[in-house]
Amino acid sequence: MNKLNKGGAQHTLALKSPTRKKWENSRTLILMSLPAIVFFLVFAYLPMPGAYIAFTNFNYRDGIFGSPFVGMDNFKFLWNSGKLLMLTRNTVLYNLAFIIIGNVLQIFIAVLLNEIRKKWFKKVAQSLMFLPYFISAVLVGVLAYYTLNYDYGLIPALVRSVGGTAPKFYSDPNAWPGIIILVNLWQQTGYGSIVYFATICGIDTSIMEAAQIDGANEFQCIRYILLPSLKPTAIILVLFAIGGIIRGNFGLFYNLVGSANAALLPMTDIIETYVYRTLINQFNFPYSSAAGLFQSVVGLIIVMIANGAVRKIEPDYALF
Repeated sequence: MNKLNKGGAQHTLALKSPTRKKWENSRTLILMSLPAIVFFLVFAYLPMPGAYIAFTNFNYRDGIFGSPFVGMDNFKFLWNSGKLLMLTRNTVLYNLAFIIIGNVLQIFIAVLLNEIRKKWFKKVAQSLMFLPYFISAVLVGVLAYYTLNYDYGLIPALVRSVGGTAPKFYSDPNAWPGIIILVNLWQQTGYGSIVYFATICGIDTSIMEAAQIDGANEFQCIRYILLPSLKPTAIILVLFAIGGIIRGNFGLFYNLVGSANAALLPMTDIIETYVYRTLINQFNFPYSSAAGLFQSVVGLIIVMIANGAVRKIEPDYALF
């Protein structure tokens, strides 16, 4: 009996050893991931029960779970506003432009950086492009105002100086889609290009050298080696971005356009800015919670559909 127990213990130890070894080998990576795990637990998963507020007539006295349950009534305010289609259209179209134009531009810049031979110039270029990513949305809005304002903005002043008629940006809604897209690209392109450039740096240089020995020129190396190598990264980044396609960048839109200029709202109003105005005017938390839950559910559905399409075309690149 003792021999059997001893043999069983040894067998169990033998089974555990590969797992223990894997843990020991991955200990550093696991410790590095702990801050991210804690962040998502605290700010993403723990607040999830609070989504219940979207189904209640919330009041402070009774709290979230003590407030009267009203079902889907809070979700009706978006539909009854008559602006749901316009708000969704603006939010989705802006995000599509950010994703498509942004990724194309980021890949283009990453390839250009890879072709630069001067290391000091490459580092300076990376730093200058990355800098706008850290600029506050409030400061971006102030800079835009002093650039576009009709009375003393930089662009209207330059137009007047050459004898032209100064444009009135803050009363012309058609000008703002281009302005918003340009500002977003200016702020986000540097970050994305660094991600793609890091992928390029991971490509085995011997592949490029072998292609050049076989007579491939720079354009052919880019087309047949660099761009296919960026495909997995591009798919993952696009899938992540699609998850937020129905969520607008409130900081960008609010600080660039504001929420009180009615002339610009048809082209610049998104779900977040509309919910903000509703919250300020009515102080109704369930409305904003319902809008946020609506965006999350739709975003999840879109990610599932997009990931399913990727899994059918390129199974290795799917998220799950």
